[in-house]
Amino acid sequence: MEKSRIEYYSTNLKAEKVSFSEALLKGLAPDGGLYMPTYIPLLSDKELEDIKASDNYSKIAYTVLRKFLSDEIGNEYLLHLCEDAYNFSVPLERVGSTNSFIMRLDQGPTASFKDFAARMMARLMNHFIEKKREHYTILTATSGDTGSAVASAFQGLDGIDVIILYPAEEVTDMQRKQMTTLTGNIKVIAINGKFDDCQRLVKKAFVDPTFSDRHLSSANSINIGRLLPQSVYYIYAWAKLAKKDEPIIFSVPSGNYGNLMGGIIGREMGLPVSKFIISTNANNGVPKYLASGIYRPIVPSINCISSAMNVGHPSNLARIIALYGGVMDEKGNISKEPDIESIRKDFIALSISDKETKETIKNVYNRYKTILEPHGAVAWKGLTDSIGTDQTDNQLMVSLETAHPFKFKEEIIKLLGLTPDIPMSLKGLDNKPEYFTNMENDYQALKDFIVKN
Repeated sequence: MEKSRIEYYSTNLKAEKVSFSEALLKGLAPDGGLYMPTYIPLLSDKELEDIKASDNYSKIAYTVLRKFLSDEIGNEYLLHLCEDAYNFSVPLERVGSTNSFIMRLDQGPTASFKDFAARMMARLMNHFIEKKREHYTILTATSGDTGSAVASAFQGLDGIDVIILYPAEEVTDMQRKQMTTLTGNIKVIAINGKFDDCQRLVKKAFVDPTFSDRHLSSANSINIGRLLPQSVYYIYAWAKLAKKDEPIIFSVPSGNYGNLMGGIIGREMGLPVSKFIISTNANNGVPKYLASGIYRPIVPSINCISSAMNVGHPSNLARIIALYGGVMDEKGNISKEPDIESIRKDFIALSISDKETKETIKNVYNRYKTILEPHGAVAWKGLTDSIGTDQTDNQLMVSLETAHPFKFKEEIIKLLGLTPDIPMSLKGLDNKPEYFTNMENDYQALKDFIVKN
């Protein structure tokens, strides 16, 4: 029996179900919850076989995304969007002689894994907005790489303005310049606060009745449109590396947990994942939750060298809780407990200190001549601490590297005494003028800025 059309419900369970295009353009549900699909479609055995036989990332992306989008976008046009979005490589680098690999998600136009989601999301949004003949404002908080990926993906699109908020003291110079050197429909705000403050301001704007007649949306991982494309690279890694039906372990550097949620969607589609390792920095609310069964956000969030993971309360935890039968609101309050034993069975959660992160960068380079940036080092340390990489049963394991090492060149130079090669996408940034607005952590100030711009 064929399943009904996929709809999207709010994790707060107080809003009407909507289509994918509505969830994409709304960003956040009216009740403050996050949209989740009513069910996650399975890839058939034939589709998995075709994926394993393919070397073409864009065709794999098409096969995966079609399962969600075939009711709302034609197959031929969806394939065109995938081919347009994914015109860069996805290296899978074996570490030494082990069966462990580093998936380098840093070859896109902003040298960050956020390119995978932002480029597809921009194309899908533009498609649906053009059909509606309306104007939208994308309001996005960033802890580092989201802002640059979103700015790059949406720059120059008619009918869409983008406002990006970032914590003024907690992004690298390179990350900031990737946003602030763009103009036109891109506006950037430096908030005197933490990423969690930026995220709170964005969420407040979405539920502000003042803006009910203005079309606000988000490109953060609160938007389901960010997560579906991110499931693809997990499926791609398995397809390229695994023997038939071979299970795989992923270690995921986790901040707002959108990256991890993408992998979970892939698993629910039929990807044989035996374990996800949740590798966090000192913002360890989730590792503590899995250990104790009591969730407490980290307030304020802790500033670590893996800056994109400086998140005290990960928004996407509400989606994970929902998937395991629980209910969590946007503030982190759990009104219905999930099946925590199943969560513990499927995940290992670890917190990695800055000291351990730095030692890992040095050790991996000295042993394998491989350069990791801080987020990738957190993931690798999480993998080696929880599973080990020289295991006797030779499990297939993939650790995710989410940004190019050159984005953290100052730290790499200090630790390794060398400068990573600069990717083409980052050349010339130092010579470009920057445009941004400084703002206090104040909602009224943001509201006035949105109205003015």
